[in-house]
Amino acid sequence: MTAELLAPAMLGALVVVLLAGFPVAFSLAAVAGVFGALGVFLGVFPLGFLTAMYFRVLGMFNNDNLLAIPLLVLMGLILERTGIAEDMLLALNRLFRRLPGGLAYAVITVGMVLSPIVGFVSASVIALGLISLPVMIRAGYESGWRPALSPPPGR
Repeated sequence: MTAELLAPAMLGALVVVLLAGFPVAFSLAAVAGVFGALGVFLGVFPLGFLTAMYFRVLGMFNNDNLLAIPLLVLMGLILERTGIAEDMLLALNRLFRRLPGGLAYAVITVGMVLSPIVGFVSASVIALGLISLPVMIRAGYESGWRPALSPPPGR
């Protein structure tokens, strides 16, 4: 097997493993490990690349930008537990009360303010979810998902 055939075979194996129902993280790791070993065995993948993996992992641990993610999730938890977030959303809800779905507009406004501060999409979404979901559920917003073409319940 040549190096040109190794990549499509790896993609095919990943698709098969994912369709078999294995979790994504374990599937990626297993397929990469098997095909890495196969590449080293066939001589198309230099063994020196595997020794560089240690330095790649070490570089990820030394990345200061990733420190912000757990701290911003903690900020979202603190805002939700102390009630500051609920007070902020309710104040913004009063501002948008004449519009249908005013609380949704308030959540969007809080997201616009929070996103540039956070800088990470994942941390921003988690913090916004922790802040706004309990308030929206108490206000009567539906928490379930349904397809767009289905009629609303009760009609």
